[in-house]
Amino acid sequence: MARRGRERARTRRIRIRRIRVAGLLVGIAAIAAVGYQLLGSSSSTASPSTDVVRSARPRAPRSARSEHPRALGEADGAVPAGTTVFDDAVPGVANLDPALLAALRRAAVDAARDGVELVVDSGWRSPAYQEHLLDEAVSKYGSEQEAAQWVATPDTSAHVSGHAVDIGPPAAAAWLSERGAGYGLCRIYGNEPWHYELRPEAVDRGCPLMYADPTHDPRMRQ
Repeated sequence: MARRGRERARTRRIRIRRIRVAGLLVGIAAIAAVGYQLLGSSSSTASPSTDVVRSARPRAPRSARSEHPRALGEADGAVPAGTTVFDDAVPGVANLDPALLAALRRAAVDAARDGVELVVDSGWRSPAYQEHLLDEAVSKYGSEQEAAQWVATPDTSAHVSGHAVDIGPPAAAAWLSERGAGYGLCRIYGNEPWHYELRPEAVDRGCPLMYADPTHDPRMRQ
């Protein structure tokens, strides 16, 4: 009887150990499952942000953007309607080359005697304003090559240096076309009857032959 009792006790201890081991394995499995779920949830949370980074559009370089960093106005050469060659408060007039401006004012006084007013449609321009006008011309004409027939680059424009002026209205431009040489004021381009520059030698020799458009002007190829 004693031996049988010891065997029963031993069998009971083995069963208890097996139960404990089974319970321990179950616990380990549960912990592993929780950990896997946490890892999976963290991965799914991270992946959308990675997709956003990959799908984000790269910023265009500054040179590729057509917009300007600030508003362009009178300070850059924009001229209010009705501005004359005597409006010193307008930078587009005040910043013109002094010799050009003096010749324009002499011509304007004589034109007024004939009932004609010389209006400045455009005079001096800042490089930023010239670039803006060039961008607009490219959009209008469809290419830089076509735009070059009408608008120069900031590096080559006589407006930026203060050595060119656009005169209006058409009657004033026509008056200056006929009489401008006497003041040293000459049309430069055949396609721009409003564009005038100072050529002092024209007073004695007359104005030089016009270029068909700015693309034929050697100054534009610098």
